[in-house]
Amino acid sequence: MSGNLFDALPERLPDELFETLADSAGVTIERIVSTGQATPPGEWFDQDRDEWVVLLKGEAVLTFEGEAEPRRLVPGAYLTIPAHARHRVDWTPPDEPTVWLAVHYR
Repeated sequence: MSGNLFDALPERLPDELFETLADSAGVTIERIVSTGQATPPGEWFDQDRDEWVVLLKGEAVLTFEGEAEPRRLVPGAYLTIPAHARHRVDWTPPDEPTVWLAVHYR
């Protein structure tokens, strides 16, 4: 399988777009595209696997439960989200696609 992470970027989506690029032996690699989406108020992501994520295009603001300040991500910024670390996406720009590459693993 081959492609380009920046091909076919939608201008506007009703929900974030999650596309699995590879999935094998407990590792999933996906492209995520956001166009202004944020986690609904009061909701948190709580995943059962670790996630390494890099922001490739656009911007985002993430909040982790228990941290005083949100984290602003710009292109090239990456982080590891341990399993069950409650977090949320507070903001992505509505006027341009934000492209993430996420690797989920145990």
